[in-house]
Amino acid sequence: MHSHQGNVRQQPDFPRGQGTPVRVMLAQPRGFCAGVIRAIDIVEEALARFGAPVYVRHEIVHNRHVVESLRAKGARFVEHLSEVPAGSITVFSAHGVARAVEDDAATRGLRVLDATCPLVAKVHGQGKRYVAQGRVVVLIGHAGHPEVEGTMGQIPGPVLLVQNEADVERLELDPATPVAYVTQTTLSVDDTRTVIGALKRRFTDIVGPDIHDICYATQNRQTAVRELAKVADVILVVGARNSSNSNRLREIGVESGVPSYLIADGSELDPAWVRGARTIGLTAGASAPETLVLGVIDALGALGPIDVAALPGIEEKVEFRLPPELARNRAEHRASAT
Repeated sequence: MHSHQGNVRQQPDFPRGQGTPVRVMLAQPRGFCAGVIRAIDIVEEALARFGAPVYVRHEIVHNRHVVESLRAKGARFVEHLSEVPAGSITVFSAHGVARAVEDDAATRGLRVLDATCPLVAKVHGQGKRYVAQGRVVVLIGHAGHPEVEGTMGQIPGPVLLVQNEADVERLELDPATPVAYVTQTTLSVDDTRTVIGALKRRFTDIVGPDIHDICYATQNRQTAVRELAKVADVILVVGARNSSNSNRLREIGVESGVPSYLIADGSELDPAWVRGARTIGLTAGASAPETLVLGVIDALGALGPIDVAALPGIEEKVEFRLPPELARNRAEHRASAT
């Protein structure tokens, strides 16, 4: 039994029970943003008020653990409204939906609770105003992403999608065309800067939202990863494979010169990733709950002694209100509980 023990030595560089603990540095901020918290609260409050089932169009946020926990409480996730019985309580996901989906819900007599992130709704409003000004709207975003599909379907006019500078060059528009741009919220100022630059070089009459209108959560989490990259030997990003903002956090780690890995939870930790690391950076995408971060810390702790600390960073105090009918319900519920 013990004859081959020499071959199964734990990694000597991540000492087990001896030597200096490996530092685990947490990014600040990380994890849930206000829009995600609001969306999850809407589903939970709807279940509390109306009972199960509550139907949710598309994953409420891009995280399997969040979706599974809500499913266990009675939420039913559907891709098409045709799967929802007439008259049922239906929640639109944080990513937003096209007007055609809203119209379909009205035709089918569904009772809709809209969990669209207020920052996504703000982009919809900007796009509508630009069209009203007679401008052609260019959307900077990822093709096929639900937020992009919702935004393109909310703006009453042609919307041209560009993902990079090459797409800007391919636009079949006269340089004098009045143009306006809006961006997918899970892209940061840094992600869109080069594309906006290309648009401004190409068109003479162009407007776009102020830089402060970009999603605060995306920007803050990306800035935090850049700070993490200054001290970490390897970076772990907790998030789902289909989460745009989580993938981008991993890419920024790599661009900063640090090996970086996207991990759904602690069970996916590959010990080879952290072999020899003295400092491991840990962050999470905007739709990843803190429990998953704690699970990764536990998985690291199982490899050997660790010392967990948090980098100083921005403390987010943003809160978004629930829809009025749910906010009233929550207030009444709290009053009766006291």
